[in-house]
Amino acid sequence: MLHSIVLHMAEAFETHLQELRRGTVVLACLQLLRTPGYGYGLLEDLQRTGFDTEANTLYPLLRRLEKQGHLTSHWNTDESRPRKFYQTSRDGLQLAEAMRTEWTKLTDAIDSLPEDPLTDEKN
Repeated sequence: MLHSIVLHMAEAFETHLQELRRGTVVLACLQLLRTPGYGYGLLEDLQRTGFDTEANTLYPLLRRLEKQGHLTSHWNTDESRPRKFYQTSRDGLQLAEAMRTEWTKLTDAIDSLPEDPLTDEKN
């Protein structure tokens, strides 16, 4: 019984954590791609900085952000293997700044919540 409760809690945590990370990866990509980069290099940068992202999540995200006008891209064929380089567009920079501002507001709001509402009510 205890094992199934722990397993259920772990599954719920993973689901909610995935939802929380989804928006942060968008912001991280927009921030990191202020300097042009290609998909696999970006994936490594994301993982190195603590954004555990899968390739099958990243590449559709890059295409969507480009389609929305938040990224620009160009092919680099200088090397033996052509690579598509992405860079945050002017609109993407504005979006990143707005998202960062909202993230700060949300962080401040969460930090202002009582850690133990029952204890705080008694005081």
